[in-house]
This record gives sequence, C-alpha cells and structure tokens, in this order.
Amino acid sequence: MHLPSVASLVLAALPAVMAGKSKDCDSKGLDYYAKKAGLKYFGSATDSPGQRERAGLEAAYSQYDYIMWKSGEFGQTTPTNGEKKWLFTEPEQGVFNFTEGEIVTSLAKKNGLILRCHALVWHSQLAPWVEATNWTADALREVIVSHITNVAGHWKGQCYAWDVVNEALNEDGTYRESLFYQVLGEEYIKLAFETAAKVDPHAKLYYNDYNLEKPSPKTEGAARIVKMLRDAGLKIDGVGLQAHLTAEGHPTLDQHIDAIAGFTKLGVEVALTELDIRLQLPANETNLAQQKEGYKNIVGACVQVEGCIGVTLWDFYDPFSWVPAVFPGEGAAGLWFEDFSKHPAYDGIVEALTNKTIPEGKGKGKGKGKRRSAYIA
Repeated sequence: MHLPSVASLVLAALPAVMAGKSKDCDSKGLDYYAKKAGLKYFGSATDSPGQRERAGLEAAYSQYDYIMWKSGEFGQTTPTNGEKKWLFTEPEQGVFNFTEGEIVTSLAKKNGLILRCHALVWHSQLAPWVEATNWTADALREVIVSHITNVAGHWKGQCYAWDVVNEALNEDGTYRESLFYQVLGEEYIKLAFETAAKVDPHAKLYYNDYNLEKPSPKTEGAARIVKMLRDAGLKIDGVGLQAHLTAEGHPTLDQHIDAIAGFTKLGVEVALTELDIRLQLPANETNLAQQKEGYKNIVGACVQVEGCIGVTLWDFYDPFSWVPAVFPGEGAAGLWFEDFSKHPAYDGIVEALTNKTIPEGKGKGKGKGKRRSAYIA
C-alpha cells in the first residue's frame, strides 16, 4: 500500500527551529568516511522508478537520483523489491522474468556501485504458484535448485553477495514454519547454499535476518545455521543483520558489538543489510535525537568490530520508505526528509565513522572481537 502523504505530515509537524536538521558539516559523503574507517562500503537500497512506494512521486526523482547515484554518498546498493525476489523473477513455474531486475543492476554498474543481491529463498513475497502447490520433498528440492540456478545464474559475477536464505528463524531461535521448512526441514537451507555456491562461486553467500542486532536466542539460532553449514562442508561467508530498529528502543553500542563479534568469531563477515530506524510520529526533537543515537550506535559498532564490512540503508529517503505502510503511526526512518534536508542522524553516522563512539565503560568490550582502528577526521 502506498501512503505518499505520510512524509508530508511528518515534515509539517516538525518545529520550525528544526528546519535545518543535520548540521552537515562539509560532508564528503558517507561512503568516503566508511572507507576511511575500514569498511568496504556505505550504501543504500533502492527500488525501481515508478513502482510501489515510489509511485506518484516522480517530482522527487531528479534530486533523489543525484543523491543515490552521483553525490558520492553511497558506494553500494541493493534492489529492495522488484528485482531478485521470487514473486518477480519466477512469477510462473519455470518462467523467469529478469526485466525489472536489470533496472537497479544496470544503474549500479553504470555508476560504479557495489551490488548486493537479495534474496533467493524467503518465505515472503513468493509467487502464488509456490504457495498454492502441495509439494512433495523431491518436487520442492527440484524447484529450489531450478530457481536459484536460473536467478543466481543470470546475475552470476555481478553480485558482491547474495542473501541466499532470508528470515528462516523465529524470535526464540527455532526454525520458522515456512513451506520450505515444513516439507524439507533444515535441509532446504543446506540445499540453497549448496546450489548458490555452485552457480555463483565467487559471490559471498549470506544468511540474512532481522532482530540479530543484540545477543538473543535468535542470534544463537543464526550462529547455529552458520555452524550447521560449515559442519556440512558448505560455503557460508556472512551473516546479514537487517537492522530495522526503533528510535525509542534501540540496542546499546555494547549490545551491537557483542552481537556482531559473536558472528565474526565464527569466521564469517557481517554486514548491516537493511538499516533504518523508525520513530513514532510526529517527529520531534526528542525522538530525532534518539534516532541519531541509534544510528550512531549501530554504525559505530560495525566500525569497531573487524569483520563487519559494510552498511546498507533500506532506502535513505523518507517518502520511499516501506515503514509507514507496515507500521501505522511510525515513519521518518531514513536520513533524508521529504524536502531533502537531512535528519540529525546523518551527523550521528558521520561521528560513528570518524571514531567518536566509545563502548560503555573504559575498555569494556575488549576480547569480544578484533577491533579495527577507525578513521579520525
């Protein structure tokens, strides 16, 4: 559902004294600071023009496209919706459609941005025929292999990383009862990674999920997936922390560090793959300050733990965000308001990337994971 008026309401509700939002002190771009801090990239996801949240907002495209592709703010992108998910790439069994999938891919290539590819096997946004079929184990295995072979094969060599399996866990760390799990159990995860490794052998292969940003039974479940794949002799290169957080209840810096280091100790890299921090509307000085702290904490944790390689915003522009349609009464989750002024959180990220975050307590966090020396502005 598209709610184009939400951003307008947010902006109108802001106090006049906040019109300047971010201080924006001669920023050289988030990707610049990220690379100086030792990360591989700082990026933003984006969707196809004219589709979904972007529909009807064409007047914003010129300025949006400049920030996305030309400004130097971002060195990486992920197609959010219409590109590499099952609903769009295989709408009918054995019938593959890569037309929309080439839109963001071609823009990334043209503008020299790293491409992350999302997602090969996920319980959501499946084509209707997948959900409607009463699968046998053999038939579902064949369908998974065919889907990954065709989709990953089409973009072979173009993706830095694939989110091979997305959101396979419940909050208590047990497996989600998706149709894949109901038919195949955890075998479907092994099959997906095994197939992806054969089809696109040079891409990094990730398990990706939300609520992995602080230690919990769910982070233990994700670690179990990494160990299971490694024990089976299968390739897994990374864990993606989606990082869909809330301004009013985000984790602490130390909690982020503990979670990230818990994965890097297993020998895999970590990326923040879908970062946004939503707040209760209307936006005000208090919750924007909370949001700034949240962004600063999680980006700062990524900088401080060696093996956390990059950050992707789940779009940077509030009117193009998925949040208002899914979380009524919440929004303003990105870094740019509707008028293209920046949230204070932008400055929080710059502070994090220039070594201005300190774990709670002197020296706390030592031994939790190898630390990288951050760039100091």
